[in-house]
Amino acid sequence: MREKILVIDDDEKITSMLRRTLAFEGYIVFTANHGMDGLKQIIEHEPDAIILDVMMPQLDGWEVVRRIREGGTTIPVLMLTAKDEIADRVKGLDSGADDYLVKPFALEELLARIRVLLRRKTAEKAELATNRLQYQDVFMDLDTREVFRGGQLIELTTKEFELLHLFMQNPKRVLSRDVIMEKIWGYDYSGESNVLEVYIALLRQKTEGHGHKRIIQTVRGAGYVLRGEG
Repeated sequence: MREKILVIDDDEKITSMLRRTLAFEGYIVFTANHGMDGLKQIIEHEPDAIILDVMMPQLDGWEVVRRIREGGTTIPVLMLTAKDEIADRVKGLDSGADDYLVKPFALEELLARIRVLLRRKTAEKAELATNRLQYQDVFMDLDTREVFRGGQLIELTTKEFELLHLFMQNPKRVLSRDVIMEKIWGYDYSGESNVLEVYIALLRQKTEGHGHKRIIQTVRGAGYVLRGEG
């Protein structure tokens, strides 16, 4: 999928040049000539990166990036400015910009910096994806150790979480009792022999609340599987 870039700059010569250059590089390009229009286009187009001028009418670039970050948006921002003072660079970065390029600039350098920002965003998305699991309407966040089904939080104990995590790592795969016991309780477990059955029952009770269908199925003589009914 082609990546989208929003250019926010009141200098029509620069926006026109960047539109042509970025389009030639294969990007989908949107432009805005002042900060308020830029904020609207961020909502409308959800760009993958933003090239943002500092000195603009209505809202300057510092205020634009501050509002972007206050709204929780993590879109990478490359700020452009004619100012080369260290204090201005620091202000831009402190406002939430990811990089800073002083005018006049070489197009090759701008393109290189955009590629770096986009690669970083892709890597962050991949890392985030590895920390979240989903099966049908069940979501598991490994960082916060929260589980949701149908948007509702399910309170799980540590062992219940570990058991569901094992199932969600292996959807539709039948896991034998021995495999589950080894993974969750370890080889040397010497407690109650029906501990797995007890935890399966508890996990079913919690995941089947509010009328949800069963997703942890018993496979007679084989074990258990995370699989929706029907």
